Amino acid sequence: MAAGQRKDYYKTLGVPRGAKPGAIRTAYRHLARRHHPDVNPGDPSSEERFREIQEAYDVLSDQKKRKFYDRHGFYTSQAGGSGPGGTGRPGGFGFEGFDFGNFGGQPGRGPDLSSIFESVLGGRHRQNAQATDRRPGEDLEYALDIGFHDAITGTTVRLNVQRLTRCSGCAGSGSSPSAPPHQCTQCGGSGKSQAAMGNMRFNVACPACGGERIIRTPCGSCQGEGRVSRERTVKARIPSGTGDNSRLRVPRMGNAGVRGGRAGDLYIIARLGSHPFFERKGNDIHVQVPITPAEAILGAKIEVPTIDGTAFLRVPPATGSGKTFRVRERGVRDSESGIRGDQFVRISIAVPEIPDENTKELMRQYAEMNPENPRDVLLGAS
Repeated sequence: MAAGQRKDYYKTLGVPRGAKPGAIRTAYRHLARRHHPDVNPGDPSSEERFREIQEAYDVLSDQKKRKFYDRHGFYTSQAGGSGPGGTGRPGGFGFEGFDFGNFGGQPGRGPDLSSIFESVLGGRHRQNAQATDRRPGEDLEYALDIGFHDAITGTTVRLNVQRLTRCSGCAGSGSSPSAPPHQCTQCGGSGKSQAAMGNMRFNVACPACGGERIIRTPCGSCQGEGRVSRERTVKARIPSGTGDNSRLRVPRMGNAGVRGGRAGDLYIIARLGSHPFFERKGNDIHVQVPITPAEAILGAKIEVPTIDGTAFLRVPPATGSGKTFRVRERGVRDSESGIRGDQFVRISIAVPEIPDENTKELMRQYAEMNPENPRDVLLGAS
């Protein structure tokens, strides 16, 4: 190919030289639909422009061809070698650049052909144009702050969610009611084309329309998207025992599907609030409870708070600060298994202020009667 005949395929598709395959594929589909001859009746230049777009995509979408083109500035089927199954023409789908040995196939059963087509066409191998029109909607996430006790006992919330809903002006078709979608003349509206691999031929999505009906006059309400953004109030049940960062699914409350496709789901991400003295760890509850020096020395039966009332705990004599006791089945009930967690009570000794001399004298007598130093163990080890 002469230097004057060389073409800038990157400029043709409007992508930078370092563009990733996904960006190249997206640019190609956008341009192919925009310049398709059926969309531009009476414009002879659109057919030539359409062929140039197909030619550019045929080279840049193939790793082997693209590498040759980047190195030499041009590509022909003779220069790159079409290999078995190559089309040797612009717009064709050759398989020479793919390794069929690692496409997820089962050992001894050959490659997974559906994965091959996904690599070539981005997963758009479908039965017909009507099927590819109906794409599922996207899932949505909503971060929700939930109170400490509401997460434990369960509650019902109302959320204002901004989501894409089906356009009422075109009933989700994306096309103006006065100009229904047009069938692609290249595939006859089937949404399918053929690709070759050796002596075998396979049906793949049409490269001209991508398996979608061609919209000549987009709907004025949704600009051809078939969906419009609306705020909707969604009522959701937060089950008892919901944990922090839990994902709660609300079916079909995500974005509406494209042209009648299934709506996505809404996922509520629970963010649990804190509590003044309770700490939740999974389904267990931790709390620190103070006792008096007399209770620590003599032992006592004390009342401790729990998430659903109070419970009695027996503190044995000579209980030191930091001692932890377990109160069984006074934690959070698991939302799935129904098994309830435990509560762990950590003891702290509250030292009171002694204002009167009589009490101070009693403490001095106690110290004289009990001269042992609790720090001897530490000092002896140093």
